[in-house]
Amino acid sequence: MAKRSIVFIINPISGTQSKDNIIELISQHLDQDKFNYQIARTEYAGHAVEIAAQKAKENVHAVVAIGGDGTINEIARSLVHTKTALGIIPCGSGNGLARHLQISMEPKKAIEIINEGIIDVIDYGKINEVPFFCTCGVGFDAFVSLKFAKAGRRGPLTYLEKTLLESLKYQPETYELETEDGTLKYKAFLIACGNASQYGNNAYIAPQAMLTDGLLDVTILEPFTVLDVPSLSFQLFNKTIDQNSRIKTFRCQTLRIHRTKPGVVHFDGDPMMMGENIDVKVIKEGLQVIIPRYAEKDSSNVLQRAQDYINGLKQINEEIVHKNKMILDKSKEQIKKLTKI
Repeated sequence: MAKRSIVFIINPISGTQSKDNIIELISQHLDQDKFNYQIARTEYAGHAVEIAAQKAKENVHAVVAIGGDGTINEIARSLVHTKTALGIIPCGSGNGLARHLQISMEPKKAIEIINEGIIDVIDYGKINEVPFFCTCGVGFDAFVSLKFAKAGRRGPLTYLEKTLLESLKYQPETYELETEDGTLKYKAFLIACGNASQYGNNAYIAPQAMLTDGLLDVTILEPFTVLDVPSLSFQLFNKTIDQNSRIKTFRCQTLRIHRTKPGVVHFDGDPMMMGENIDVKVIKEGLQVIIPRYAEKDSSNVLQRAQDYINGLKQINEEIVHKNKMILDKSKEQIKKLTKI
């Protein structure tokens, strides 16, 4: 049996991990009876797009992204509607697509998944014709992405710092949302469109999203108060944010977002300036990806098994919110008493 060709594309400066160790692991653990491989290093912004496009023209079996969500986006956009599959060795700060696909965060295990070579075909999205594979969004969501991109240090801590600092002064905007089913108006803190379920770091902004259903999962976060912060944070990380009273969700194939002025959007965590009108759509079965052999397929059975867990957490969460309100009310009473003295 002829060996298949694989190209590993490394962005030396993206993400949070050193890449030299990963190159060593590839030489040790990639099944070289099955594959010929080469390593390509990116040298400038957009270089990964060019390398991946050239390799797809050469009909290589797979191009493997070694980097963060931005590097994965650059490579994947060159592989859509080709016979070349995307592989991922995650080493970014979010790893949203890899986590959704249940690819291990450990490079050695991610290489073993490539050796097994199981391929699935997934959907992808476009925001004003710019491809995305995980999520895109407007509002505070994109605003923080812009701040994150300008931050010197990378990683979850930087993102968290920026979120806490900027949330204190961000104002919600009014959006008009037009889908194939009609038009709605919302005052919103953020609007996120999920092809996959999470931003990364297991923050599930669209917990019911599937990569193979031909639909976008739209999450709208309406204006909220300090009282809502504990429950929103809790639910974002336990896959139940769609049950919060401040959240509205729906599914669609196409979405036009109209806002009053140009501003920032993000796609797969990377910020970009766009105008008042933003068109988002899903393209079904556009990208071949290498997935783990035993990854749970998106299915109603999986969601049903999770529902009992979710229902249990909902009750706990309501109790937490109730306690927080009681504490805040007591604090207000104390402040009133002190100001009268």
